[in-house]
Formats: sequence, structure tokens, C-alpha cells
Amino acid sequence: MSVSIHPSAIVDEGAQIGEGSRVWHFVHVCGGARIGKNVSMGQNVFVGNKVTIGDNCKIQNNVSVYDNVHLEEGVFCGPSMVFTNVYNPRSLIERKSEYLETLVKKGATLGANCTVVCGVTIGEYAFVGAGAVINKDVPAYALMVGVPAKQIGWMSEFGEQLDLQLTGQADTACPHTGTLYILEGNKVIKK
Repeated sequence: MSVSIHPSAIVDEGAQIGEGSRVWHFVHVCGGARIGKNVSMGQNVFVGNKVTIGDNCKIQNNVSVYDNVHLEEGVFCGPSMVFTNVYNPRSLIERKSEYLETLVKKGATLGANCTVVCGVTIGEYAFVGAGAVINKDVPAYALMVGVPAKQIGWMSEFGEQLDLQLTGQADTACPHTGTLYILEGNKVIKK
């Protein structure tokens, strides 16, 4: 397998892109970026220098992955969703030394037009609804919606909402796969 790069894309010297990845129209990948295998970057995606993107990620059209954003394996970035890297930007103040780290863990989904304010960690297989604004850490498997985002439920690894309250002791199965999930306090674990 090789990397597929559209002729209109710009991939700066030094960028690392894994086998099977696809770089579509008008994408710009900076030279310091580290991108895994089988990653799809849709039209008009920008990837900064201090960025890591794990294997099997899908980054839809019009997403900018700025410096200090790190995506683990299998992250889905919906169309036109937004990352930031400075908490309090001002045009007249240089703040490149103040970039905050943002980590999106394995299998998480970031819905179309959502915004992820820098400095947060989004847990494994969390699901952020379209248009939500994430301004604090998100637990693994959490379903987040709204502005600012609030947790309204839990999601399976398959992407199905789980029949669990937000806190307490309970268990349920994914309606699609039958996989068992256990709620312990305010955390969900897969059995």
C-alpha cells in the first residue's frame, strides 16, 4: 500500500504519513506532523507541525488540526469541527509558547461543527454531538451535547447509546453487539 496524495494538496518536507493514508483536495500537512496508517484527510484539512494522528483516523472536510493536538487511533473528526490551541488569544499578543495540549483518545467521535477548546482530554470512545462545545475533560464512553457540552448518556464502542443512568451501579449490553458495559459510580467500563 502507498499514500494517496491529491495533486492540489501540499505536504511539506519532513511530514510522516503512514501507508494507506489518503490526502484529498487542498489539504496542507506541515513538515513536523506525524500521521499514522490508513488515515483519511478530507478536502481543505490543515495539519500543524506539532500534531500526531493515530492509525485509522478520519478527518472530514474543513478541519484544522493545530499544533499540540494529538489524536489516538480511530478518532473521527466530523466536517468543519474546530480545535483550538490558545485559551485566550489576542492578535496583538504573541502566545505561541502558551499552546495547550489537547488529547483525543482512541475511538472517540467529534461531531460536525463541534468545538474542542484546548487543554482538554476526550476519553476513549466518547461521542461529542454535532455543534457541541467541549471546554472540560470528557470521560471514556460519555455522550456529550450542547453549549457548553453536558453529558447526557453513555455510548458503546460500536456507537450505540447505552441504557445507563449517568451515575450509580448498573450494567447493560450494547444493543447492536451485545457487549457488556458496567457503570461504576461515574465511569463506564467494557467487560
